[in-house]
Amino acid sequence: MALPKIVVLGAGYGGLMTTVSLQKELNHQEAEVTLVNLNPYHYVTTKLHEPAAGTLDPDYAQVDIAGLLKPEKVRFVQDEVTRVDPENKEVHLAGREPLKYDYLVFGLGSAPETFGIKGLLENAFLIRNLNGVRQIREHIEYSFSQYHNSEEKRDELLTIVVGGAGFTGIEFVGELVDRIPELCRQFDIPREKVRLVNVEAAPTVLPGFDEELVKYGMKYLEDHGVEFRISTPIEECNPDGVILKGGEKIDSATVVWTGGVRGNPLLEEAGIETARGRVKVDEYLRAPGYDDLFVVGDSSLIINEEAGRPFPPTAQMATQQGKHLSGNLVAQLRGGSMKPFKFESKGTLASLGRGSAIGVAFGKKITGSTASMMKRINDWRWFYLIGGLSLMFKKAKF
Repeated sequence: MALPKIVVLGAGYGGLMTTVSLQKELNHQEAEVTLVNLNPYHYVTTKLHEPAAGTLDPDYAQVDIAGLLKPEKVRFVQDEVTRVDPENKEVHLAGREPLKYDYLVFGLGSAPETFGIKGLLENAFLIRNLNGVRQIREHIEYSFSQYHNSEEKRDELLTIVVGGAGFTGIEFVGELVDRIPELCRQFDIPREKVRLVNVEAAPTVLPGFDEELVKYGMKYLEDHGVEFRISTPIEECNPDGVILKGGEKIDSATVVWTGGVRGNPLLEEAGIETARGRVKVDEYLRAPGYDDLFVVGDSSLIINEEAGRPFPPTAQMATQQGKHLSGNLVAQLRGGSMKPFKFESKGTLASLGRGSAIGVAFGKKITGSTASMMKRINDWRWFYLIGGLSLMFKKAKF
C-alpha cells in the first residue's frame, strides 16, 4: 500500500516549521514527506535588512536545508514551482516531472506590492532574498565610492530613500543609521552630506504598533539624522530618484522599497480565490473548497476578529501556523481530528539598529538595549526551533 504523500512548497518560516515538525512527529514509513524549495538553503527573512545595510554577513542569515533534514524522513527537492494543479493534485516544477500529493502545504511566500507606483520595480531595490541584499550593500558602497571620483560631487550619490515604514523599512533604516558613519569614514565623506529619507503613505510609521513606542523610535532615528515623510505616498520612481505626492522630488542614487507584499501569484493562477494574492484560510488553514490544500505564511490570510482586520503576515504567525499544521496532518494520518488554529501573539519587537529596539514582550513595553537583547533572543529561538542547540549556538551573536 502506497504511503500518503505530503508535499511542502517553500522553506520559509511556515513551510520549514511544518517540515521539521513533521520530521519529529511522524514515525518511520508513516508518510512520504517532500520539501520543495528554489534554493538549497533557508534564509531568515527577518534578518535580511542587516546584510542589506552592510552590518551583517549574509551567511549569517542562511541555513543549509540539508543539515536540517533526515533523508529517511524527508525528501528535499531543489527546484522552481511553476504551477499548482489542485484538481489533479499535482505540483509542476521547472526541472522535473510533476509531483503528486495527498496533502499540499503551500508556503512559497510573497510577491512585492507596488500599489501601482510608476517605475518602482524597474528602478528600486527590494529586500527579498540573499542575492538582492548583497546587491543593495554593494550598490550603496559603490555610490559612496563614486562621490569623490566624479567631476561633480553629486549629492544624490549620498542620498538613500527607503520607501515604506513598516517593520522591514524601519529596521533597515536603523541599520543604515549605524552603517553610514562607517561608510563616511571609509570614503572620506562628511556625515552631514548624507541624506537618509524614509517615506510612508500611512499617517504613522509602524502602523498598528503602540503609539508611545512609535514616538520613541521616530525620535531615536530622527536624532540620528533620519528624515521622515509621513502621509506622503510615492507617485513615481525613476532612475533619478522618487517623486512624492504633492510634487516633491528627491534625487537619489539608491531607492529601496519595503512598502508591502502580496500573496504568491501561483495560488490565484490555480483558480483559488484570493485578496491581494492572499487566501482567506479556514480554521484549519485550508484553502476554501479544499480538504487537502493548506496555506501558511505570507500567502495566508487570517482575520483578527478583535481588530476587524487581517493579521499582518509575520514570521511569528508563520511559525505558529507551521507547528500547528504539522500536528493536524499527523492527526489526519492517524485517523484523529484536526484542531482549529488560533494565533497567540508572544509580543512584537522592532530593531532600531545594533543597540536599540522597541517592542512589547511579556505584556510590557520595552525600549533601548533591553528590547535589543530581547530581539536577539527571539532570533536565536528560531535557530533552536529548526536546528536545535547546536545551530542556535553556532548562530548566536552577542
